[in-house]
Amino acid sequence: MEASEALVGVIPHSVDCDLFKEPVKKRRRSHRDWQFQAFPSAEQSALKEYEKLECRTRRILSNTYQKLIQSIFLDDSVPSRLKYLINRLLALIEKSPLEPVYVGFLGITGAGKSSLINALIQQAMFLPVSGESVCTSCIVQVSSGCCEQYEAKIHLLSDQEWKAELKDLTKLLHRAEQSGEEEVDTWDRDDAVEEAARKLQVLYGHGAERRHYEDLLRMKPRVRIPTTRTITLKAEEAAELSVKLDPYIRTQRRDWDGESTETQIWPLIKYVEVILPKSALIPEGVVLVDIPGTGDFNSKKDEMWRKTIDKCSVIWVISDIERVSGGKAHEDLLSESIKAYQRGFCRDIALVVTKTDKLDLQEYLRERKMGNRKLPADSKVLEASDLVHTVSAHEYWQQALLTEEESEIPKLREYIRKRLLDKKRRLVTKYVTEAFGLLLLTDTFNSEESLLTEQLNTGGLRQFVEEKMELLEKAIEQCFARMKQPLQTGVLVARTSYRRILGACLVRSRGNQGFHQTLKAVCLKNGVYASRTLARIDLNEALSQPVYDQIDPVFGGIFRDGKPAAPALMQHIDAFKHSLEERMAEIGDRGGWKQDGYKRSFLIQEISAILGGLESHIFRRKRKIYESITSSIQNDLKPCYEEAAQITGKKACERMKDVIRRGVERQVAEGMFERAQERMWHQFRQLKHGITEKVKGSITTMLTLAAPQGDGLYKELADVQSEQKEMEKLHRSLREVAENAQLRRGMQDFLLRMSPSKAGPHGTKL
Repeated sequence: MEASEALVGVIPHSVDCDLFKEPVKKRRRSHRDWQFQAFPSAEQSALKEYEKLECRTRRILSNTYQKLIQSIFLDDSVPSRLKYLINRLLALIEKSPLEPVYVGFLGITGAGKSSLINALIQQAMFLPVSGESVCTSCIVQVSSGCCEQYEAKIHLLSDQEWKAELKDLTKLLHRAEQSGEEEVDTWDRDDAVEEAARKLQVLYGHGAERRHYEDLLRMKPRVRIPTTRTITLKAEEAAELSVKLDPYIRTQRRDWDGESTETQIWPLIKYVEVILPKSALIPEGVVLVDIPGTGDFNSKKDEMWRKTIDKCSVIWVISDIERVSGGKAHEDLLSESIKAYQRGFCRDIALVVTKTDKLDLQEYLRERKMGNRKLPADSKVLEASDLVHTVSAHEYWQQALLTEEESEIPKLREYIRKRLLDKKRRLVTKYVTEAFGLLLLTDTFNSEESLLTEQLNTGGLRQFVEEKMELLEKAIEQCFARMKQPLQTGVLVARTSYRRILGACLVRSRGNQGFHQTLKAVCLKNGVYASRTLARIDLNEALSQPVYDQIDPVFGGIFRDGKPAAPALMQHIDAFKHSLEERMAEIGDRGGWKQDGYKRSFLIQEISAILGGLESHIFRRKRKIYESITSSIQNDLKPCYEEAAQITGKKACERMKDVIRRGVERQVAEGMFERAQERMWHQFRQLKHGITEKVKGSITTMLTLAAPQGDGLYKELADVQSEQKEMEKLHRSLREVAENAQLRRGMQDFLLRMSPSKAGPHGTKL
């Protein structure tokens, strides 16, 4: 938890934000001291200044809130305008200071994700790395915090979530036994069944895979499960926590009869949080996320797998140098990251090629001439300055062939650092600006003047806003209309290619051997089979891919910043905002506002706050819009999946395939792709309606606040002039912090160029 988060909810008391004083008595270095060691001096100073600005702003808001509450405490008739102000102050005080920067490490087992994280945090064997056994079994989040010890929290599936999976696992296993003789002989080589059997053996012992669901419900697992469904581990040293953590996140090898060598709980684990104290290399506010495999058979785990990818603002697709091209699972993960770039919060994707100490230069050059698969032609992805990083965690430690810098580990740390600092700068700027606007509003309630004269208010401003709202609504319609043609084309392509796509998904080169129960698992999960170790199977996504191939470039242009062929959605909203700001400035000049334009500043900043809040709303809706095609197809095909999942006996695999084929044919004939198209359009219409309604409501409220009051109710409020003046100083200092940071950074870069031999921490040349 960030230090400033401790302020949330502590509203009745004054806020102590002197976070940078050392106590008189000697103690261990605080996590903040270590945090700033992760940054060069210029970035250290900037981060400290931004934290001070944020903390002092929170204190001023808290003091203002206290004064207002005390001044109206005995008044039963609180005007609605004042309630609005108090609620806004309270929301800003309780606002989380900084959402973490999530860096997702996405790769198949053995790609080197854990080794790379270990190198980044300077702990060689902290997370288990691949040896003779499959390693990381769940999502692992690594961050630094304020705790003095190393700490890990293991979050388990709830009792209901495990029972739901247990029912699916037993269905899968027992239908394997009920199949024909030929398929029974080969069921133990079926990937889905092997995984299901192993989960039950791990928790209930050898032979559990042959028991029925009701029998297993009555059995007690071989491990004790806490009622809180959370296990907390603590240790003084990293190596100590690593030993304690190992059984939870590593899938141990098995002995000759299939029994696990030690009791484990990994089938029940949702995810693991690891919190490092005083990290000198990964600053507080950064979360490194090890995302193993391509999903999970458990629906809750699989949902979390995808949501975790979507919340990452940075995704590194990890692959070792020997498997960087040609691997199906690697290509699937690359595709998944591109989709996250479309539907989620991702702003940067990079390919991180690990184990480059194994690179055979001649072989590599020969493969380059032959040509490899390339990234999708998404201009924003390809515009990245560093699209591919070649790293070696092994050489980072050994330095036999490469220097520390050549291993590129320090370069990745620097990238993470700059991402955090940039996000902190943007959020603090927005926070301080919004707070300044609220203090300006609070101050005007004690003034005889209104922000708007009645003449100006009725004479043109409201009409101006209504006209601009109509233009905004039309602009949004035109923006979304760009999806019409590619969406229609995608549907036509999908209708002509679905048989080929479905055939590729259902036919295996080796026949049904090893695929029968995997297909059963696909049907049990409504067309999706996800495994920690194998390539993901998603029939719904495969059938919808021709649509996404057509709409992706346009969809990305609508919802992303940058320079698309046509204006993006946020550019239309920004244009609306600028038109209102210009109008407010004009009214201020004509109205002769006093106090150096503070009142005009309030209205302008309030507009920015209102429209800035739309961005998070759009992001939340964006994912639902993007996934509407696949979810619509899955919903239409659900009956045929359920029918196929019930099939057992002779030739069950072929019969399941026939049911799926017939179901798809029937749904396509009845307009499956057209329904998906309409459902996406419905989502777009809902978003447009949500945007316009939110803007109309907020602007109306703002104009009501700014209009003449005429009732004198606000003249008895507490004096907040001192808070307003202090907030004004903080607002002015934002630019100074940015300018000073840029100046210090430039000077530091110059000195480093002049002194290339100067050594830094761990022998790194500065």
